[in-house]
Amino acid sequence: MNEIVNGRRIVTKLDVFERIADGLNLPDDARRLLGLAPRADGQRASGSAFDLAAFPEIVRVYSSQTSAAAEIREAATSASELDVLAVRGLGLLALRDSLLRQHVHRAGDLAPRLRVLLLDPESPAAERRAAEIGESAASLADGIRLAEARLRELSESGQVEVYRYRTMPVWRMIRLDRTLFVGSFDTDWEGHESATYKVLPTPHGPLYRGWRRQFDVMVENAERVI
Repeated sequence: MNEIVNGRRIVTKLDVFERIADGLNLPDDARRLLGLAPRADGQRASGSAFDLAAFPEIVRVYSSQTSAAAEIREAATSASELDVLAVRGLGLLALRDSLLRQHVHRAGDLAPRLRVLLLDPESPAAERRAAEIGESAASLADGIRLAEARLRELSESGQVEVYRYRTMPVWRMIRLDRTLFVGSFDTDWEGHESATYKVLPTPHGPLYRGWRRQFDVMVENAERVI
């Protein structure tokens, strides 16, 4: 192992990979990353920890949405599908200089399919979130309704679906085709202030698939308003 790690030996034979996997007691997910079949005994190792490099779903970490903005805009330029999970989405879609609005406002067939989940302005979760960020519930609710009105303008020239969810906001997501940017809402910061992860799908990675599934499930249980 020391020779392999230090580049003095290159592994090319499958049986060597098998011996390494067996010697390190790798679980099935790690074995698949080496191109190996699952463990013959059907057992899974427990309590193991792995270097994050073995799970390359998170390909970049930004300190905030601002530092990720250029890459998000670049991905949005040609995206055919765009999903957004936000609280009110003013800085993402609703204002003239919002991060994504100009890329969504493409004419005809060039416009991407857009799905947006916004917090229900009449829900208890909206009142609680307003208190967390030191804003009045009325102000937060008005901001959400403004975003809906501006998104209704986009629906005149493209495929736009807007939904209201009623659960407490935790994750903030922007999916542009197969690229996902994820931040979070916490009591100490707004979503755009959060560190932002760029996440790509991998064959056995749980993060991209889990976040995308969460978005789809939230859509199923949300109220469509546009």
